[in-house]
This record gives sequence, C-alpha cells and structure tokens, in this order.
Amino acid sequence: MKNKTLKSGWRWVRFGDVVRLPKTKSKDPLADGFERYVGLEHLEPGDLRIRSYGNVADGVTFTSVFQPGQVLFGKRRAYQRKVAVADFTGVCSGDIYVLETKDPQILLPELLPFICQTEEFFEHAVGTSAGSLSPRTNWTSLSSFEFALPPKNEQSRLVTLLNTIEECLSSLSEAEIATRTLELAKLDIAFASIPNSRLVSVSDLIHMGPKNGFSPKTNAEKRGYPTLSIGAVRDGQIVVDGNVKYADISEKDALNFRLKTNDVLVVRGNGNKYLTGKCGIVDAIPDGCFYPDLLIKLEFKQSLIRPEFAVLQWNNPGAHNILLTRAKTTNGIWKINGADIRKHMLKVPDLSKQDALLGEVREIQLAIKDINIRKEKLEHLKSYALKEMSHGGIDDI
Repeated sequence: MKNKTLKSGWRWVRFGDVVRLPKTKSKDPLADGFERYVGLEHLEPGDLRIRSYGNVADGVTFTSVFQPGQVLFGKRRAYQRKVAVADFTGVCSGDIYVLETKDPQILLPELLPFICQTEEFFEHAVGTSAGSLSPRTNWTSLSSFEFALPPKNEQSRLVTLLNTIEECLSSLSEAEIATRTLELAKLDIAFASIPNSRLVSVSDLIHMGPKNGFSPKTNAEKRGYPTLSIGAVRDGQIVVDGNVKYADISEKDALNFRLKTNDVLVVRGNGNKYLTGKCGIVDAIPDGCFYPDLLIKLEFKQSLIRPEFAVLQWNNPGAHNILLTRAKTTNGIWKINGADIRKHMLKVPDLSKQDALLGEVREIQLAIKDINIRKEKLEHLKSYALKEMSHGGIDDI
C-alpha cells in the first residue's frame, strides 16, 4: 500500500498523530448527571448510529465519558467491526475506546468514523489484538496505524458523500422496519379474523409423517449428496447460501430424505427456545439435497392448505407460541417432536381466502426485497469510496 503513489495533496500519517483518547472519567456517573451508558452490546457491526443504550440509574460500573461527535470503537473483538458516532453524552465500557481528532484543521472530526471503518483499519486492529478468548487491541498498537490523509477540500468532499450514503442507508433501514411491521400487522389481523371453527390439526393437513431427517458424517470435499445445516431455516424460507454441506450416502438414503419444492422444514431443537419449532418452505435447493436430523419434514395437502399459507401462520407468534408450550428442554436444548407437531392446530379458510392473503403478503415482501437491493447498492458505493480513500485517492481499485 505505502509503495503506491498518492494523489496530489495526500500524505501518509500515523493514527496517533492526528487522533487522541480524551480519557475523561466519572467515578460516580449518576451523581455527575449522566443518564445513559453504552456497552459493546449496544453497538451494531457496520452501523455508525447508537440505537440502544442502558440507563445509569439501573446501575453501572463504567467510568469512561463520551460526548456528542466523538467516535466509539470496540477494542475487544475488533473483528466485530463496532464503530459508532455518539449523538448524546454518557459513559461507556472500558472495552470501548473514545476517539477524537487532535486538530480539526488537519483531520475533520466527521471523517474519523469512516477511517475507522476501512478494511485496513480493521485488519490492523485485529492483527494487533492479543488474547485467545477475548482478544483486545491496545492504544499503542492502534496509534501506529498508518493511513493516507486527504487534503482538507478532499476530506470535505468525502464527508459529504459518505454522510449522504449513511443518511440514505438509515432511511432505507427505517423503511424496511416499517414495511416488516406492516407485514406482521397484516398477518395478525388476517389470522385473528379466521374463526376458531376453522382450526384443523396438522395430522389432518399432511400426507404423512412428520418425518425426522438423516445426519450422516459430512465432508469438506463436497463428495456425495448435499444436505442442509439448521441455519438454513430463516424467515420462513430455506436459505441455501452458507448452509449446504455434503455427505457420502447411498442413493437409497438420499432418496428417502430428498427434498422437493413446497416441502416444509421445522426446526426440531435449538438452544434458543424462540427458534425451536420455526419453519421454512423449500424453494430453490441443490439437486439431490436431503435434510438433516435436526429438522422435521412436512408435506401439506395442497387441496386443503397452501404450504406458503401454512408457513406464514406457523411462524406467526399466535400459532408459534402455542407450539412452544409443548417444547421440552434437556441440557439447555429446547425440543419438539413429531407428536407435538401432529397435535398442533392451524386455521384453514377457503383456498380463495388463502390465495388472496398470499397475494397481499407477496406484494409487501417484494417491497422489502426492493429496499434490500437498494441498501446493497449503497453499501457497495460506500465500500468503493472507503477503498478509494484507503488507496490515497487513486481509483484504480
């Protein structure tokens, strides 16, 4: 990197030469008038806004003081990429560095958080961290980080660009939350409006089973047939990316547990009780894919209930919480079984009413998908701008 020729006006600087740790402390935050505190758990990876915090009145041992505009950087487990800009006064964990620029005429305070979001900064922070279970970087190591500092006018341009991207991303995130809330409200109202006289046991809605899966030893060489990990069941879908393994099994076993479109997979057990019993519908999967023992397969009678309608209702809190009353825990793992599922009840209106609701929900889900596509494009633009800054203004990246 340092062998590259910088754009005119740019220069290499050490982080510690332009950034400092204020180190302001409060021995008694409550008596000193502080109302909010921030721990690592309140910082979200990749999000520069502090969206949650704790109340000092509830008790806290944190003493590091931060002010609006200062940058909070999580020095413990730096690979989590926790950087935020404070917009209120408070105290924070000792595992968080409070950063500010030494001279705003040399480094604009508004550019500092974006410097802390570059790949090079994170690589340096992670590379200089010590400790096995809970690695931390230290200020001596962090201050030695070298980066390309733009001239003042270029800093202003970058701040305007990156802040505009952040504002757009924040607006899209709020739009996504509002749209998901709309979807949940729509489903709550729809399911509540179906009379209890339409309740039918799952045993009467499926062709056979429920049937547990098959979990042979997997391999890293992608030999044999593909199978899924439990993480594939997400938001009512079967998400293949990052959740496929391979196992050497016989053709007979592969056929016995093979998946097809519109099969529904239910999580049989999980350490998180809320995730136990959640389900997802099979859509696009690798050829020959079979399902593991951690999941249970259901095949709904489509002449009675649309699988997609069943999944939406199944995962809705009203129905899912009832199923969870049957869950049992052993060694911290919550489980349900085939008998629990057969006894479970779903409301089954006429197919025309199911299709009407599905049509409305698909429109909402398309809107959510569009929002996420826009967010991905903005994240790509931000990444490009950060790379350009890291490369000293040279755009051959």
